[in-house]
Amino acid sequence: MLEFAGRATSLTRLGQNFLADPNLLDAILRDAGLAPADVVLEVGAGEGVLTERLAAAAAHVHAVEIDRRLEPRLAPIAVRPDVDLHWADAMKLDLTALDPAPTAVVANLPYSVATPVILRTIEQLPSLRRWTVMVQRELADRLRAAPGSRTYGSPSVLAQLACEVKMLRTVDPAVFRPRPRVESAILGLRRTGPGADAPTRDLVRAAFAHRRKALPRSLEHVRPGSLAAARAALVALGLPEDARAEALAPADFAALSAKLRSDG
Repeated sequence: MLEFAGRATSLTRLGQNFLADPNLLDAILRDAGLAPADVVLEVGAGEGVLTERLAAAAAHVHAVEIDRRLEPRLAPIAVRPDVDLHWADAMKLDLTALDPAPTAVVANLPYSVATPVILRTIEQLPSLRRWTVMVQRELADRLRAAPGSRTYGSPSVLAQLACEVKMLRTVDPAVFRPRPRVESAILGLRRTGPGADAPTRDLVRAAFAHRRKALPRSLEHVRPGSLAAARAALVALGLPEDARAEALAPADFAALSAKLRSDG
């Protein structure tokens, strides 16, 4: 059995899940479509079974691992000239300092931080062109959700403003030992634009902060005094003044943010 880095457990890796089907590693590499010149960022190196394959397919790998108990397993990989092993929390690591700059993320992400890791890499690494990541099935559904759906929210908007998001394949829990209590999926993201700027990110998060309220009312809770301006901006964009956040497409949020700023 091969130990696979990402687990449906906490970052402390108190639990261990083993991949019973090594063919899944090959499937992830095929889905990633790496070129020889690619620089890969892998969050959650685990025992390095995916890391080794990534190093053979790409020019360089930045492997991030937080659990020092895995150091003996990763020792052979750490000495490779084409692999930089970063012992760090991926949410605290200075991503902008990675050299060479990553062009792709390929990882079985620790499920507890998968959403913030994806959004953080979108925001801080403009060099990234695509992501091929194992995540919890629920997260995969959320990031690719369409406006109006129950799972559509701020992560959906922020991911889709920068990327085309697709479900590449579902993963049967039976391929892991012990079997995790959640379903998994391999998610693919392809960058289509720079993504949301800081004011737009703030707007999106504020808009979804109170889902049961109309968008202007939700913004008012976060930004007192913004109610009238938000209603006017929605109407100017051809949207109902009492629209809820889940009714707006990602492009509508970008337009609303720009309108609010232009109106002062």
